[in-house]
Amino acid sequence: MRRLIMMLRRPVWVTVGCVLLMVIGGALFWLPMRTQSALEDWETELRATGVPARGIIYDRVAKRGGTSTTMHLRYDVAGRTYEQEIGCVEVCLPVGDEVSIWVNRADPSDFVTDFDELSGHRGRIQGVVGAAGFVVLVAGILLTLSRIPFRKWFPARARRRRSGAPSRDGGAFTSRSKHKRVGRS
Repeated sequence: MRRLIMMLRRPVWVTVGCVLLMVIGGALFWLPMRTQSALEDWETELRATGVPARGIIYDRVAKRGGTSTTMHLRYDVAGRTYEQEIGCVEVCLPVGDEVSIWVNRADPSDFVTDFDELSGHRGRIQGVVGAAGFVVLVAGILLTLSRIPFRKWFPARARRRRSGAPSRDGGAFTSRSKHKRVGRS
């Protein structure tokens, strides 16, 4: 066990771990973007193949101390009444408003609204995963960059000190003027 720990502490393995951390963070950061693209495709498909219906907002609930609001929607499809919720992401309508929706034929609890909101709270988990992925990605990039020996590849230049005439303050003064300095008495 001790030998394994010593082997994993070698610089090569630490660098490989930093790069893997960066790759994993990038993948987790990419996931919500891919999910959002798939949800937008599903919205388009529901609009084309779904059953048009009218829904009425019958309740609005604020959760978590008022930071998250949910609208509850009631609608009829094929003689049966359904109730679903929609997260107030971009639009939050008052109670009693009517909403145009397109309902999935295979699953009547699945729909898209006329303001591009899907039923339920889709994408919340992916958003959290994406935020965590961004943090892991930035940490992986910083750790990977810290492993690069920049000082070895780009040594610091030695700076020359210029000597010059003493100034009034007692420090060295170097003039770049083409004119000679006239001393004051």
